[in-house]
Amino acid sequence: MVKIRDIKNSEVVQLEDFLYDAIFLPEGVKKPDKEIINLPELARYINYFGQKSDYCLVAELHGNLVGAIWIRIFDKSEKGFGYIDYETPELSMSVKENFRNQGIGTKMIITMLNSLSIMGYKRVSLSVNKVNYAYRLYQKFEFIDYKNDKDSVTMIKYL
Repeated sequence: MVKIRDIKNSEVVQLEDFLYDAIFLPEGVKKPDKEIINLPELARYINYFGQKSDYCLVAELHGNLVGAIWIRIFDKSEKGFGYIDYETPELSMSVKENFRNQGIGTKMIITMLNSLSIMGYKRVSLSVNKVNYAYRLYQKFEFIDYKNDKDSVTMIKYL
């Protein structure tokens, strides 16, 4: 059975793998080398993770991490793709490919949204490619389109 829990300090380094796994590519497009996560626009999602407003949950199965969902608050000088404002945390999520479509992402989202409400946040945002299957998942949790770009959409969920 999958256990959703807070990430341990010793596990934060694994966010690199989860960030890489979160990169969505349409079918038939070759995945880039892992070094892509070192690009500033991606690295900002995990660099120096553990700051005051950072929060991460992981999905653990048989002692292994199979998913992660985390938030960061960005400022205007270092915006994430789903940036709304400096008070709105931006959500990132990843489930290892072999464990997708088993309800793990759903469990992580439910737990994270409950946690964010308890923490007093009023809303959360994210960015997702419109053809990514996760787009429909987020809609099921009442994330709504906030701003559309060419291929992606910034979504917001009011808590």
